[in-house]
Amino acid sequence: MAASLSPGNHWIFFSVYLFVFLVGLPLNLMALVVFVGKLRHHPVAVDVLLLNLTLSDLLQLLFLPFRMVEAAYGMRWLLPFIFCPLSGFLFFTTIYLTALFLMVVSIERLLSVAYPVWYKTRPRLAQAAVVCGICWFLASAHCSVIYVTEYWGNATYSQETSETCYLEFQEDQLAVLLPVRLEIAVVLFMVPLCITSYCYSRLVWILSRGASWRRQKRVMGLLAATLLIFFVCFGPFNMSHVVGYVQGESPSWRNSVILLSTLNSCIDPLVAYFSSSMFQAEFQQLLGRLTRGCVRWTQEASLELTVKNKEEPSKECPS
Repeated sequence: MAASLSPGNHWIFFSVYLFVFLVGLPLNLMALVVFVGKLRHHPVAVDVLLLNLTLSDLLQLLFLPFRMVEAAYGMRWLLPFIFCPLSGFLFFTTIYLTALFLMVVSIERLLSVAYPVWYKTRPRLAQAAVVCGICWFLASAHCSVIYVTEYWGNATYSQETSETCYLEFQEDQLAVLLPVRLEIAVVLFMVPLCITSYCYSRLVWILSRGASWRRQKRVMGLLAATLLIFFVCFGPFNMSHVVGYVQGESPSWRNSVILLSTLNSCIDPLVAYFSSSMFQAEFQQLLGRLTRGCVRWTQEASLELTVKNKEEPSKECPS
């Protein structure tokens, strides 16, 4: 087994997966509630795109417990083998869905600023839905190589006997996998990164010519969250595809940088938060209601406990 998965390191994987699950799930559920409400009352194209980004994150988070179980057992796959390629397929598909959705959101934001009159008169909900469908197809079609790899030649036998899932590969598997990984890194990471960088650099230049400071600050927050996802979460992982193709094998550190890719589920809600002032207001309103509800529940529980403690001595008085 690779050095990055030496004994004891699996608890690092488990801890990161658990952190992402506990932080990312409530944030994305709150974003889902806000987007559903916005689409019911004031639908715009960017909300369709960000809703699909949120659904992608939730799909990853719902299947993250499979990887938590794997990490808890020392990176050994003890679940039924049929879930191995399924969990890997969904995990990596959602990673590249994020890159694609961030790209189309950057294009949408640029259009809204560069052509405001045209943008406001054309909601383009149907076009946004078609774009989302294309993104889902591109990501899932590319990541279907996971199924090809798992069932290529004696792959199924080797994986089942070694009790690992998508960690150890034979030469015939790598001959198929490494070129596809390189193509994925170029098409689903580098191209979206270049387009996103151009759109936001253009957007910042336009806003610097006279937009309000509040709007500039919101765009800078959107830019920072997007670049953080691309360079910190996805950059090292996709670099491992390039290095692996050059070396002819999977780099030993590849499994460690996968953890960075998982963190995008916690950062994506920031992209939604900085996407519009309306989302910020509704998100803060929802958070305020949830906070007040928790405080009220805590106060009621504390009051009930106090009343119960006061009543107990009277029940124990001798007759």
